[in-house]
Amino acid sequence: MINSRNKTCTVIRAQDSDTYEGKQGLSYFAGISAQSAGAHALCMHLLTIPPGGRAHAHLHEQHETAIYILSGQTEVWYGEELQEHLATKAGEFVYIPAGIPHLPINPDQSEPCVAVIARTDPNEQESVVLLPQLESKISS
Repeated sequence: MINSRNKTCTVIRAQDSDTYEGKQGLSYFAGISAQSAGAHALCMHLLTIPPGGRAHAHLHEQHETAIYILSGQTEVWYGEELQEHLATKAGEFVYIPAGIPHLPINPDQSEPCVAVIARTDPNEQESVVLLPQLESKISS
């Protein structure tokens, strides 16, 4: 039987002031995390990539990432030298294994890409490792 003492359900309501700039160079709505809800094994945030925007090349050392594209489109370059490429659009899911370098780009110059991001890191930014040596591999 699970001990539910000192545990509770939490609702996080979207407010403009609840966004933050991640190490990756993008803006996130701070959803579920260790800090906001007391999560122990996951986080879930809302990501907006502005028109023509891109993240910094990075990886999440020990944590998997699942993404659901709500609106818009994105291209993701991934792999040790960002040599692999995939394109996604609204209604599609993306899985990124732990430790895989990646760099998402919004190729649309007029519409943002909005996605729900879930990771197995309740602190979300702790396992982010920036990879500036890969930045020049991809031109916008």
